[in-house]
Amino acid sequence: MPGFDILVTGGTFPDGTTADIGITGDRITATGQLDGAEAGTVIDATGDLVSPPFVDPHFHMDATLSYGTPRINASGTLLEGIGLWGELKQVATTDEMVDRALTYCDWAVSMGLLAIRSHVDTCDDSLKGVEALLHVREVVRPYLDLQLVAFPQDGLLRDPTAQENTLRALDMGVDVVGGIPHFERTMADGAESVRILCKIAAERGLAVDMHCDETDDPNSRHIESLAYETQRLGLQGRVAGSHLTSMHSMDNYYVSKLIPLIAEAEISAIPNPLINIMLQGRHDTFPKRRGLTRVKEMQAAGIRVGWGQDCVRDPWYSLGTADMLDVAFMGLHVAQMSSPEEMRRCFDMVTVENATILGLTDYGLHEGAMASLVVLDAGDPIEAVRLRPDRLAVISKGKVVSQKQRNDSHLTLPNRPQSVCRRHFAGT
Repeated sequence: MPGFDILVTGGTFPDGTTADIGITGDRITATGQLDGAEAGTVIDATGDLVSPPFVDPHFHMDATLSYGTPRINASGTLLEGIGLWGELKQVATTDEMVDRALTYCDWAVSMGLLAIRSHVDTCDDSLKGVEALLHVREVVRPYLDLQLVAFPQDGLLRDPTAQENTLRALDMGVDVVGGIPHFERTMADGAESVRILCKIAAERGLAVDMHCDETDDPNSRHIESLAYETQRLGLQGRVAGSHLTSMHSMDNYYVSKLIPLIAEAEISAIPNPLINIMLQGRHDTFPKRRGLTRVKEMQAAGIRVGWGQDCVRDPWYSLGTADMLDVAFMGLHVAQMSSPEEMRRCFDMVTVENATILGLTDYGLHEGAMASLVVLDAGDPIEAVRLRPDRLAVISKGKVVSQKQRNDSHLTLPNRPQSVCRRHFAGT
């Protein structure tokens, strides 16, 4: 049997099978019972969950770790957060954005989060955020896949130079076309921004990931326009609608029309449960809406849905640790996904479903896949979501990038001891 660079032995895959994984270079070159195989590095994963890496399809890396600068979001609303970000980006420097983003990427890697799609604001004539994150993308490329979305935060039509700057950002190498139609001055302008942005994506052969209807207003229906433009321009399978929180408040009759349109257009949905339930419903007394979109209903219609992180310690959200299992845990509760099948699906929604949304073609634990994986101190996906356990080892593109000794001072559970100690980061 040939030798491997890395051998992961005895791990339990998310589907419950047990196998060894042999890694040569940056690829998985063998799986199965690899008894007697030799390797430069051997990781014993007996009894541990071995998973492909976590994937975050929605984040704002230009703002991350800026909490408290220049002030705190006193109302806790989305709109004050946008205003606060407008103040922050006037004083933030490119070097500072790079430093914060690289710090966050270190957090992410330690948690087994190895692919991130980040929106970057294009409503800044200097495009310093774009410059910063393009630099970060290259720095982290050896160990983390970073996709960037050109995001006109202040509105493509509402901001006088947003369209020009968005095109400049795409010319500089940003990967995906973004937008925020519900923040335009009128519903008509919102629909027009969707038309313009989808046309840009079609002409350039790019994907679309649009903040869509991130509001409690049930009359915000830009996802309908996004589905129409996706069909009209032949963008099926290349478009995501992020947030979609207005669907939480829409009447059921309209939704019964809308969900089939989203499915027909092959649009993916990216709710962000931590942030959606924090920001939405702020104008309500009681009953208070929670703002999460209709996750189970969309999944039942065949729509791909993935959980997103959105924010960590920034103008919109004061918490976060780059742990996608925290996101899955919150999403499970708010979406009431409590059956065993639904809980397992929540794990898939931060791994394989998100990888598909990002178009990661060499993702997985099969032979020939990129050698990126995470070993978790848990026995199966449901236990992983329940405990948010230690990441005992993280391998990215054929290299061990993070390891943690198993914590033996743990709560003893039936059949198998499980660590309940989670990583804490200085300064959080």
